[in-house]
Amino acid sequence: MLRLPDAWLWDFWLAQDGDTYHLFFLRASRALGDPDRRHMRASVGHAVSTDLATWTQVADALVPADRPAFDDTATWTGSIVRGPDGRWHMYYTGAGSTEGGLIQRIGLATSDDLYTWHRHPASPVLAADPTWYEKHGTSTWHDEAWRDPWVFPDPDGDGWHMLLTARANHGPVDDRGVIGHARSTDLLTWRAQPPLTAPGAGFGHLEVAQVELVDGRAVLLFSCLRPEFAASRRDTSASGGVWAVTSDSLLGPFDPAQAYPLTDDSFYSGRLVRDPNGRWVMLAFRNVDADGAFVGDLSDPMPVEVSPTGHIAVKAGA
Repeated sequence: MLRLPDAWLWDFWLAQDGDTYHLFFLRASRALGDPDRRHMRASVGHAVSTDLATWTQVADALVPADRPAFDDTATWTGSIVRGPDGRWHMYYTGAGSTEGGLIQRIGLATSDDLYTWHRHPASPVLAADPTWYEKHGTSTWHDEAWRDPWVFPDPDGDGWHMLLTARANHGPVDDRGVIGHARSTDLLTWRAQPPLTAPGAGFGHLEVAQVELVDGRAVLLFSCLRPEFAASRRDTSASGGVWAVTSDSLLGPFDPAQAYPLTDDSFYSGRLVRDPNGRWVMLAFRNVDADGAFVGDLSDPMPVEVSPTGHIAVKAGA
């Protein structure tokens, strides 16, 4: 578990270099008093571990940029991959003051050692494309969702893919959540593609997506809480949290309407990772306690079990 005495932590992502796991996470000072204020005060913290349970905090990785910039208000959730040249690439969400933090774009920072990061001069490298995706002001939704980039190599070696929290530009406003998609051949130039899922699955958004091959089945994880359910799902689902849906391919097709919950709303932003023994486990941040109060720390690794049908189950714990 990782609990910071002076700050809340929430969404996070990981990179592994040799035997060391690097945890990157959103953090904001507890001095804010109200945890709902944390989103516009977020920086990217950093901790390291060799067992996914005991963490040593090190210097923050990234903070909001000086104004004016697309990420001068907040630096939000991302992911990290290592390029063919050995350099680490961190893709992250930026929100800027010019639009009141309501428009999200994807930034890029690079590092040679995972400790010292430099913003790439080409940032932002990707914005929502209105061909397929909702733009701010075209509906009553509160922001332009284009965040939480999850980057992974093409299974056939044809470049790179990015999954995103996004919203389709059609359908009922409360039911437009989709997994956005973009492609790149060089980790620098990205082009938006049609979403990997269709709207109408009952989610206003599908946050912090991740896709992994677990025992030969592609598992897509995403998170959504009850307040962001479409009206149709509120009638059938009591609680939100971390969700999963499986497919035969890392690129789907995925049907979020068939997604099943892995946790209740006490956990959020689940990430699958192999532990030092090669077993799949899930980490998540602890969202709320039994009284509904925000917690804001990282869980211990939770064992993952795979059924004969390829569905996964998580033994959730504190």
